[in-house]
Amino acid sequence: MSIERARSLRQRMPPSEAALWNALRALKPTGLHFRRQVPLGRYYADFACHHPRLVIEVDGWTHDDPAYDAERDRFMQGEGYRVLRVSSVDVLRNLDGVIRAVLTLCGIDI
Repeated sequence: MSIERARSLRQRMPPSEAALWNALRALKPTGLHFRRQVPLGRYYADFACHHPRLVIEVDGWTHDDPAYDAERDRFMQGEGYRVLRVSSVDVLRNLDGVIRAVLTLCGIDI
């Protein structure tokens, strides 16, 4: 896993990931600190919050292999993370609902 690759992924985020990233950054006052394109083992998590150990994966056109995604999820769960998968369409059409789901998973009352 290279820092250069993570940097590259951060620089070319699709619109849905950019929208979610802006919304996640706004959650800092709640105590949640998300990072993007976080190396975990041989994978990169789209977004991760190390406390409360939550990974968010935005599924768009690049997520076309369910077996690979299931393998990634199992690995990340084995590392103690919960994995929330959201579609890029949901992020773009219902960002508030996605953020509510994130807050609920993190145990923050909304």
